[in-house]
Amino acid sequence: MEPVDRFVPYGPSHWALMALIVGGSVVLAVLGRRLGAASTDRWCRAFALVVLGFNLPLLAYRLTPGQWEITHSLPLHLCDLAWAVAAWALWTRGRSPHALLYFWGLTLTPQAMITPALDSPDFPHLDFVEFWGQHLLVIWSAAFLTWGVGLRPDWRGYRLAVAVTVLWGLAMLAFNARFGTNYGFVSSKPDNPSLLDLMGGWPWYLAVELVVGMSAWALLTWPWTRRQGSA
Repeated sequence: MEPVDRFVPYGPSHWALMALIVGGSVVLAVLGRRLGAASTDRWCRAFALVVLGFNLPLLAYRLTPGQWEITHSLPLHLCDLAWAVAAWALWTRGRSPHALLYFWGLTLTPQAMITPALDSPDFPHLDFVEFWGQHLLVIWSAAFLTWGVGLRPDWRGYRLAVAVTVLWGLAMLAFNARFGTNYGFVSSKPDNPSLLDLMGGWPWYLAVELVVGMSAWALLTWPWTRRQGSA
């Protein structure tokens, strides 16, 4: 039987956090729609500082000699890059960082939360807080900027997100081969059950993941561009 102090997928803490993510996203979207221009700027920059204030100390801690391990200490997973992009998008409200945040934050980050690769004690262990806090802030940022502030994805942003993601995947394949790591799970599947288990063995699951991802991102882009075209 799993020890009660360990995180258990779809246990009470997992369900509570999923509800918090959805509820917080709705609240932030509603809040964003009610803010004036000056308030929006202040809220976006304050939110960016919250994202940085949460993640940077944890990153620095993971790089200390007592915590350093090349297999997991570097911020090279897409979810690690996503929080940096979230802070960038919140601070600047630029189209490019928002596009990356929209596609990464609303497809890849939720996937990581539905099938979490987390083997640690439950709350309030630091590993638990880091994993869920990082992912939660990314999704909240994407919801706030998209449905609250009103930033919209388009086909240019779609192409950018695909290109950046493919280049990142190729870089991770090279890095993993050189250092024996598995950042991005591009060199092998994670040990925990995930959607990748439905996509065949390596390297075929990478091609399937790319096709499925591009198709899903296209479907997430089309409604917004359709509205723009009919406006």
